[in-house]
Amino acid sequence: MGGELLDIEAIILPGKGKTTYTGQLGEVMQESIQAALSVVRARSDILGIPKNFFEKHDLHIHVPEGATPKDGPSAGISMCTALVSAMTHLPVYANYAMTGEITLRGEILGIGGLKEKLLAAHRSGIKNVIIPVENVKDLKEIPDNIKQDLKITPVRWIDEVLSAALNGYSERILRKNKQKKSKIAIVIKANKKEKLRKSDRVSTH
Repeated sequence: MGGELLDIEAIILPGKGKTTYTGQLGEVMQESIQAALSVVRARSDILGIPKNFFEKHDLHIHVPEGATPKDGPSAGISMCTALVSAMTHLPVYANYAMTGEITLRGEILGIGGLKEKLLAAHRSGIKNVIIPVENVKDLKEIPDNIKQDLKITPVRWIDEVLSAALNGYSERILRKNKQKKSKIAIVIKANKKEKLRKSDRVSTH
C-alpha cells in the first residue's frame, strides 16, 4: 500500500520447497517475503502446519500488475498473512488492508507514508486497515472524515494481525492450545504412573 493498493496472491503447490515470486518485485520486497516465510515456519507448530510441509510444497507469491515495479518493506505483514492463509486454508476477511514491516520475531515495525496509504484504502472502499502501533502518532495527519470511515487497528505482533484478518484463526489457536495441554496432561499422568510402579517395586524389597 504505497499510495495505491497492492493485491497479494499466494498459492501452495506440490513440490520440494522452492519459493517463487513474480510481479516485478524489488530486492527489499523479496527480502520481506523471505522474512515473512521464516516467521511462518517458526510458528508452524502453533499454526498446525506439518513439520514436513515446507519440504513437500512449493510457494508462489504474485503481486498483480506485473508491468509496474514494486519495492519496499511495508508489505511484510501482508505477505505473511497471505502465506498463512494459503497454508492453513483460513480465508482473509473481505474489506481488509494492512501495512507494516515484519521482523523475524514477528514484531511489526513502523512504515512511511501512512497518510497516502490510508487515503488509498479509503478511495478503494476499504473499511478495515491494520497499521503498526508505531504509526499511531501519524494519525493526527489524517482528516477526521477519513478516520471516521475506517476501522483502524494498531498492532505490534504478527499474531494480532492474523487474529484480526483471518477468519477462524483465533479458534484454530485455541484448539491447538487445548490439544497441547491435553498431551502435556497425558505425559504427566504417564510419568506419575511410572513413578508409582517404581515405588511399588522398591517397597517390595
